[in-house]
Amino acid sequence: MPDPFGSPVAARDRGLVWHPYAPLDGPEPYAVESATGVRLTLTAPDGGRHEVVDAMASWWCAVHGYRNPVLDAAAHEQLDRFSHVMFGGLTHEPAVRLAERLTAMAPGPMAHVFFADSGSVSVEVALKLSLQYQAARGRPKRQRFLTVRGGYHGDTFAAMSVCDPVDGMHSAFPGALARQVFAPRPPAARLVVTATGDERWETDRLALQEWTTEVRALAATHSDELAAVVVEPVLQGAGGMHVYHPESLRVLREVADDHGLLLVLDEIATGFGRTGRPFASEWADVTPDVMCVGKALTGGYLSLAAVVMTRDVGEAITRSAFRALLHGPTFMANPLACAVADASVELVESTWKDHVPRVGRLLSEHLEPAAALPHVADVRTLGAVGVVQLTSPVDVPRITRAALERGVWVRPFRDLVYTMPPYVCTDDDVRLIAEGIVGAVAEAHG
Repeated sequence: MPDPFGSPVAARDRGLVWHPYAPLDGPEPYAVESATGVRLTLTAPDGGRHEVVDAMASWWCAVHGYRNPVLDAAAHEQLDRFSHVMFGGLTHEPAVRLAERLTAMAPGPMAHVFFADSGSVSVEVALKLSLQYQAARGRPKRQRFLTVRGGYHGDTFAAMSVCDPVDGMHSAFPGALARQVFAPRPPAARLVVTATGDERWETDRLALQEWTTEVRALAATHSDELAAVVVEPVLQGAGGMHVYHPESLRVLREVADDHGLLLVLDEIATGFGRTGRPFASEWADVTPDVMCVGKALTGGYLSLAAVVMTRDVGEAITRSAFRALLHGPTFMANPLACAVADASVELVESTWKDHVPRVGRLLSEHLEPAAALPHVADVRTLGAVGVVQLTSPVDVPRITRAALERGVWVRPFRDLVYTMPPYVCTDDDVRLIAEGIVGAVAEAHG
């Protein structure tokens, strides 16, 4: 049967262009003709159009929707000046203004910013920085990292080494990856919001205590070879949308302090309000030494990430033999990206409290019926994140098609059908997303 959502563009794409984690001869991709607000317009072979709500916010970054007038204006204004200039020996207003905003917004006393091309590259920079930091402190043998199972930090090689070594996507490269120290995944937790708006975290306290004991022992065993602790705070994203108790993050902060390690928090997916706090580390009242941000940083307009760090870290690097952080991308601090990012972060600061709790409440309410479906193992939400976990791997083509027929674009993986929608979704948009997911799961796996 011909795909009603196919297009000539998609047919030309197939076998020519690589797509993420997909074979060249895989299913024909859907073609996007336009995107406005929270909706994508997909083109059919006969020229017909099908409008769907983007439940993925373009892999979690388009939090303000498409063609946002504030971000459009920032881009046009910067284009009228200059779109790019090298950052070696030069600076410009968009980079400085964005760095000032990030250090002011970040949790705790952050003082310095390094701009990178993407989230994966920002993790690479953070890992390099950690090694340089330890060498500057007279501990050059500290070359490994402590992390937890189930994590995902990007697709470049150093970042791959701190992703889950067994269940992650990077088990195909075992001989090329540095061997890190992996603690168990923290026990699952759930944030319960009462009718009066009170919040409490629930988890298996015994499992949390046992996990804490094991992590402390592991860190003590490897203390002399560790440079930093590297984790996604509270919510592990591409590793399985796993939510864990903020107490686990506080334990990792204590472990880092006890052994002279840096605490590197990957807030690329969790930052800028996504979990219901400006940064997910704030659920635990924990301040990182180094923090990576990306995705929502530019609202999905351009690729940009940043590594934000404390004054202590910056001073250690400055006192080191090289005196510089040894990384320098061609497009570092691209002015166009920085200008849009500054507008995006300012917009996040002024609007996320109005949007994220509302989106979260609606996702929780309208995804709950999925829990009664026979092949659903769990339904969970945190901030503007909603997850339906199945008892078996997702039938991705069937779920995708069934959701599209209900007016929703989703991109399932593993055993998860989930949504991280744009913050600006209306109540009706969120209901459509949640009911579309529940209906698609019932049709494909019911």
